[in-house]
Formats: sequence, structure tokens, C-alpha cells
Amino acid sequence: MRRASDTVLSAGRALAAAVLLALSLPTGAAPATAASRADAACAHPVYLTIDTGHMGVAPLVADVLARQGVKATFFLANERTQAVGPRPEGSTLDDAWAPWWQQLAAQGHDFGSHTWEHVVWRADEAGGFRVQPTAGPRNGQRLHMAPADYCEQLAQPARRFAQMTGQPMRAMFRAPGGKTSPALLAAAQSCGWTHVPWTPNGFLGDELASDRFPNARLLARALKNVREGDILLMHLGIWSRQDPWAPAVLEPLIVGLKAQGLCFATLRTHPQFARIGAAPR
Repeated sequence: MRRASDTVLSAGRALAAAVLLALSLPTGAAPATAASRADAACAHPVYLTIDTGHMGVAPLVADVLARQGVKATFFLANERTQAVGPRPEGSTLDDAWAPWWQQLAAQGHDFGSHTWEHVVWRADEAGGFRVQPTAGPRNGQRLHMAPADYCEQLAQPARRFAQMTGQPMRAMFRAPGGKTSPALLAAAQSCGWTHVPWTPNGFLGDELASDRFPNARLLARALKNVREGDILLMHLGIWSRQDPWAPAVLEPLIVGLKAQGLCFATLRTHPQFARIGAAPR
């Protein structure tokens, strides 16, 4: 019986063949110092950003990034996970996943917050916000959250990341679902955090229904639409998508965009987000 990972990789190879007739794949991951130099040398950049998810494809995604020499920017929330290899079901920032994050940090990727409980903004209200966590014990509840509480949601992933890796997270975040308001952004800024959205062409569609948006269609759309300067969005696994987008589409997308003369950089070199310092403690 074929393993699920074998099926995903086979799909990725088929899509890659549709992009280029031949691939030459470098092996190994560059060290962090080389990653910084690669960021600076990227003349026509796009910025791959990756939000946490069920982590079922996370090891394969990391393999693709290493093989292709691509550094990405990850946004971390403490979300529920599938069992992956020796790792049991748990959460994205638990002890089972700590070595994985430590490895990514050592390889020179960039990191921001996605709120601890994957807190989705729903509305502004007196004294704060109406929100809905989609992870943790309050999953699905509609709650009132004061600005200070939201700031704590931003800070918790940063503290956990530093504990896991010994490195600071930068003081940038992505609101779950990209849902914000001017009041929410102002509250985050007041406690030192800068929001990072994605660009319209950078929406890669991995959270869409696979029956209506199959991988081949999403790959073709991205290769047609992505332009220099775009911030791309993908996830480390989407529970609702039946045909996993990653890593099947990821490698052919990287190869195809490179063939168009684009290169990949982290948000450390983005004109708007390069100067963001370490997250507040």
C-alpha cells in the first residue's frame, strides 16, 4: 500500500513536469549566514510566507524549501496537529515540534506571530474586539478581548519560539484569516507589533476546496499572476482540503517562478517590513 506522503510527492512530480521538462535540484540547506546573503542578493524577489496548520505536510514542505534553497517567513499559532511520523497528535508549538522549529530557525528562515489561539477578529466593540479563537480550549467561542489581551495573544508565540529555538521572533504578525480593523491594527501597534498581509496575487489558494480548485488550476493561476514584490501565502496543512496543496504544488511553483526570473527572499529584506526588530518580551 502506498503511503499518503508517496502519493503527495508523486502528484508534485507530475505538476513539476508540466512546468519544466527537466529539473536540476540542489541538495542540502544553506546555513543562516548564507541565507542572509541570499536575501540581499535577490534582485527580483517574491516573499513566501507560511502560516501554521495541521502540520501533516510540514516535514515535506521543509524538504522542498531546503532542496530549492528557499527561505520563507513563518507565522506561528499554537494550532491542533495531526500525528506525523513519531510526533503524536498535539499542537504546532508543543515539545514534539520544538526540534522542527529549531531546525528551521538554524537554517535562516524568518518568523512572526499568528496569535496563540489563532484568534479571528469578528468585530470592534466597546473596550476591545469580538473575536473567535479557532485553536485551544476556547476553540469556536465568541469572546470579548481587550487590546491588552490581544497583545498577549501576539506575545505568547514569540515567547514560545524563543524558548524552543534560542532566537527572538520579530515583532510582526499576521491576523488569522487576514481579518483586521483599523482599531485592531492600532492596538497591536501600541504594543509593538506590525501586521503583515499578503498581496492579492500572492493568495495561493491552498485553503480553498480542492474539488472546485484543484492543484493544477491553482498552480497555473499562480504562475500566471505572481509578480515581483508579491507576498505569497500558504499553510502547513489545511484540515478541510481533501487534496493537499502542499507540497504537491510548492516545488513546481518555486521552479516555475525561478524560471521567470524571480527569486525568493524573507521579509527581512521587504521594503515595508525589513526594519522590524525583535518582539517585545
